[in-house]
Amino acid sequence: MTLLRLAMRYIRPYWGAVAAVVVLQLIATIAALYLPTLNAQIIDKGVVTGDTDFIWRTGGMMLIVCFVQVAAAITATYFGARASMSLGRDVRRSFYRKVDSLPALDLARWGMPTLITRNTNDVQQVQMLVLMTLNFMVSTPIMCIAGIILAVQVDAGLSWLIWVSVAVLFVVVGFLVWLLLPMFRVMQDRIDGVNGVIREQIVGIRVIRAFVRERFETARYDDANAALTRISVKVGNVFVLMFPLIMLILNAATVAVLWFGGQRVGAGDIQIGALTAFLQYLLQILVAVMMGVFMAMMIPRAMVCAERIDEVLSATPSTGDPDRRGAVPSDGRVEVAGVTFGYPGAEKPVLNDVTFTAEPGRVTAIVGSTGSGKSTLVSVIADLFTPQSGQVRVGGVPVDSLSREQLSGVLGLVPQKPYLFSGTVATNLRFGRPSATDDELWQALRVAQAEDFVRAKEHGLDERIAQGGTNVSGGQRQRLCIARALVAQPRVLLFDDSFSALDVATDARLREALAESTGDATVIVVAQRVSTIREADQIIVLDDGRIVGRGTHDELLETSDTYREIVESQLSLEVA
Repeated sequence: MTLLRLAMRYIRPYWGAVAAVVVLQLIATIAALYLPTLNAQIIDKGVVTGDTDFIWRTGGMMLIVCFVQVAAAITATYFGARASMSLGRDVRRSFYRKVDSLPALDLARWGMPTLITRNTNDVQQVQMLVLMTLNFMVSTPIMCIAGIILAVQVDAGLSWLIWVSVAVLFVVVGFLVWLLLPMFRVMQDRIDGVNGVIREQIVGIRVIRAFVRERFETARYDDANAALTRISVKVGNVFVLMFPLIMLILNAATVAVLWFGGQRVGAGDIQIGALTAFLQYLLQILVAVMMGVFMAMMIPRAMVCAERIDEVLSATPSTGDPDRRGAVPSDGRVEVAGVTFGYPGAEKPVLNDVTFTAEPGRVTAIVGSTGSGKSTLVSVIADLFTPQSGQVRVGGVPVDSLSREQLSGVLGLVPQKPYLFSGTVATNLRFGRPSATDDELWQALRVAQAEDFVRAKEHGLDERIAQGGTNVSGGQRQRLCIARALVAQPRVLLFDDSFSALDVATDARLREALAESTGDATVIVVAQRVSTIREADQIIVLDDGRIVGRGTHDELLETSDTYREIVESQLSLEVA
């Protein structure tokens, strides 16, 4: 059972707290079970006989027992809360680390909204079940078993009422659980849907407003919200039945005890105090079963959540062993040998038998029309995607034999969509090399043509950056991302259309500064503008995932029709 396996795996480090909960719950339960016996003695030996001293002595004993029960229950709840909250923390940590280690294609199989839901809502459901189990399910079986034994000792003639009441409760529980299990699975999927719509609308809010699609998106959210509401109402309808049915059974059992017990009192088979004790034991048993019912109602949803969590935790990365560690590359020479890659479910590969070499100290540019596979090729070189065939080597070492840490020390990637994290300019620049000095940060900013606007900020390197870099312009965000890659001082620099938001003058100054500062590093540039790559030592022309031309700018103008079409189309746009 996935839920049990997951809970046992993560509760293991806290067995001490769990053992304390069991012992303390046992003490509290024994104390609770002892109280009806003391109450019966007060009635039969104190009230009936008029023995006031016995009433005071036994009443004092009841106060002591009550204090022990309360103290044990509070302490048990404390240890149970610590153990369950620690379990939730550890599951979230493992989930995050697993997601962090999975390749982009593996993450795309689930999508960001459901991963967020699984690491928050789903983990919370499992965590709460463990908390409720430690607080109630330990005492419930003790209360039931011991309560039944004591009740039978008080009056075996009424014991059949216990079996009937408990059996009816279990039938009700089984039926409700059978109804709820599929509903909870649908509910978690609907929560994923709501999170997905919200995330998409927040990220694309500017596009929504630009096209005046607020009403449409509001309706789309309303649909997702209504779907979640409908299944939640169905679950609520089942829950609504639970407590009335339980209370009906409790009240019916109480009436039955008073009816049949009154007859036995009249016949002299049982004393009034003993009948009171039996009634209290029966109510304790049924309340314990009721708590078990409540726990059982939580189990189906927690089972679904545990399966969703375990699906991610047990996933095998498509790039192989994340703990791999190969030989350190001797230099930044990049060899792409016969690489073919296609996305899962795609009709044809995005890259077909791509082969080229990028030498250290030289600039290799990749150009092609939209959808030709340029960004995919960069992702394959960076080992973000694993090719179906072929191999990528850096310094003679296959990239799929290097650990992520080793690879990040060799490759510096500036993605097509620049992203900054919440923090400061300095924390973002030190992302790849935390030990970098302020002077090194300013040097990287200078090369990236970002020094001027950072110095113009009130706090300089300590200027706050919002999540995603939304408080700086697109061009500033791109230049900060370029500076971040330069700070890491990698042997290979990958620029995936990283100059698209820069004006022509800034682009030219940046390329000139890069040429002076990169030294022996291998530079691979993906660009849309020919002006950005015309000075490259080698230009690779991609068309429909295949290399259809390679050489310098002048050579390709003479030999490659595809490249010439790209140049002419951009020249005609510039003239226009």
